[in-house]
Amino acid sequence: MFEFVQKIKDKFYRLFFRLFFSSSFQSYGKKTSVMRPMKIHGAQYIALKDKVYIQDNAWLMALRIDKKPVLSIGSGTYIGHYAHLSCVNSIIIQEDVLMADKVFISDNTHGYSKGDVPFKNQDIHNVGSVVIGAGAWLGENVCVIGAKIGKQSIIAANSVVTKDIPDYCIAAGSPAKVVKQFNFDKQAWEKVSE
Repeated sequence: MFEFVQKIKDKFYRLFFRLFFSSSFQSYGKKTSVMRPMKIHGAQYIALKDKVYIQDNAWLMALRIDKKPVLSIGSGTYIGHYAHLSCVNSIIIQEDVLMADKVFISDNTHGYSKGDVPFKNQDIHNVGSVVIGAGAWLGENVCVIGAKIGKQSIIAANSVVTKDIPDYCIAAGSPAKVVKQFNFDKQAWEKVSE
């Protein structure tokens, strides 16, 4: 009974959000669902392609500082609960990406060069465009800050990605390092020697 009631509530909310809020976005694709977001800032700079599903309590922020930010989420992407996407320049999430709960993706950071000024009062700095490649999988509590993640790559839970990860790799740790790469000849993941 609980699951039935939950399905009805979710269906109602998806319809409600589409009717009243979808026009605020740069684009809002067919069969896209944003479930009870915590906050959405700069929806006019956010493009959601077809069949995007964003779970409850997400915070999507596209903040204009110098130029128009680009926050684009590709078709078929699933984003888990409590996701936080913070964009001042460019975050591109390609198609069919899977993100677990509590993923943080940012192309910026607060300045910290002035020791006598509270960090919240210092300038926001762009640290590099973010691209999450098609078919990638980001585990729970992953942080991606100013880096690119390759196509069909996996980022292990609790990892912090600050440098680019190539296509078809598994990365883990803080900072994240490539630990395996897919071998197409053997059709298997192989450890990467250091």
